[in-house]
Amino acid sequence: MHPRVFAIGLACLAGALAAPATAQGVRVPGARPAPALQPPAARIVSAEPQAADFIVAVVNSEPITRNELAARIQRVRKQLASQNGAMPPEDALAREVLERLIFEKVQLQAAQQAGIGVTDMAIDQAEASVAQQNDVSRETMYRQLKADGITPEQFRKELRTQLVLQRLREREASTHPKVNEFEIDQYLRDQQPQNGAAGLELNLGHILIAVPEGASAAVLAEREQRARGVAERARKGADFSALAKEFSDAPEATQGGQMGLRPADRYPELFVNATGALAVGGVAGPLRSGAGFHVLKVLEKRRSDTAAATVVQSHARHILLRTGAQLSEAAAAAQLAEYRQRILAGRATFEDLAREHSQDGSAAQGGDLGWSTPGRYVPEFEAVLEALKPGEISQPVVSRFGVHLIELLERRQVKLTPREQRDVAREALRQKKAEEAYATWARELRGRAYVEYRDPA
Repeated sequence: MHPRVFAIGLACLAGALAAPATAQGVRVPGARPAPALQPPAARIVSAEPQAADFIVAVVNSEPITRNELAARIQRVRKQLASQNGAMPPEDALAREVLERLIFEKVQLQAAQQAGIGVTDMAIDQAEASVAQQNDVSRETMYRQLKADGITPEQFRKELRTQLVLQRLREREASTHPKVNEFEIDQYLRDQQPQNGAAGLELNLGHILIAVPEGASAAVLAEREQRARGVAERARKGADFSALAKEFSDAPEATQGGQMGLRPADRYPELFVNATGALAVGGVAGPLRSGAGFHVLKVLEKRRSDTAAATVVQSHARHILLRTGAQLSEAAAAAQLAEYRQRILAGRATFEDLAREHSQDGSAAQGGDLGWSTPGRYVPEFEAVLEALKPGEISQPVVSRFGVHLIELLERRQVKLTPREQRDVAREALRQKKAEEAYATWARELRGRAYVEYRDPA
């Protein structure tokens, strides 16, 4: 197995964690203005090791060093090479990687200010999840990563960063406006067969040419011209994935711009309207939004008219131990692991242990959570639940609410009642609003950041 699989697995993990959530394991996610400067990319493109180090940018008083940038550039190059992707010009690659490092740094600073952190046990859990996604042991995974020049420390640091950013995302997205009954009614009307978007699922390729907040007319014109050039090349048959890796400022650029197959209502209305009449392979744009100029390509398009009518539900129960000053994550996990052994050995029942020890509202019901549709639980919880077979009990699972022991009792595919359809609609609308709210917040966060580009000379 090629090491690139693990890079892809990590990206998938980050994507799987990127959904808003609420409490109890149940889903519900003074800087100065940045000067109008451009990064001196031509002076910082070299990714070869050098003894000297220097600062290439300062983000709210925190530096980004040349070695830090060079290491990230080297990783991107290796990933592109392993995927047989076209290598962008060095200046463009350095500029893109630096901007992503800046944006990452800004978000990590916001997370630190908010007191958001991730424990080693959560990293262990994410590490095991990536290995499981690739169907290999942890040891095999690290042997493959080592062959690609990635140490366990580097990999775990990246996992920590992704998890911190995800928790920040969930925290910010949790403030999005609530969904009202009128919006649900409209959503359900839009899903009726006479509507062209009913049951439509799309996988769009996306290239974003970002426009800084308060950009001058000259900068705006330059970005629009760049977007038009990219769109024209895409229409003439250029590799869209390579174009995305070279030009896009969107988070999914390293995955060739692929946004993933999802119901059309999970995309911004601007994207759906622009691509609705296009066949697979069609290109739309550039489209203007508050973030900049977008170029889209229809990668997949299909209808699943029964998707809104039926769903696979899970019936689970859990034991939750809340962590804090009195109980560490490690101690909670050890306690739950001991409960698991007692249950498997027949010395206790899950229900009795949940009633006695679980610190959750479901304790009185023996930990029974009832039937749930996909998307009800926080990502950490749901990812483990989805991997279980009926009758299986998980290992201890860390979430932001504590440590869980989960048992999947059964699964079923059911036709949704009108009330359940409204619940599904409400959740879809919540997620869409959360994504839009986070995108707006992230743009504003970057716009408020003080960024100074340093000339190494």
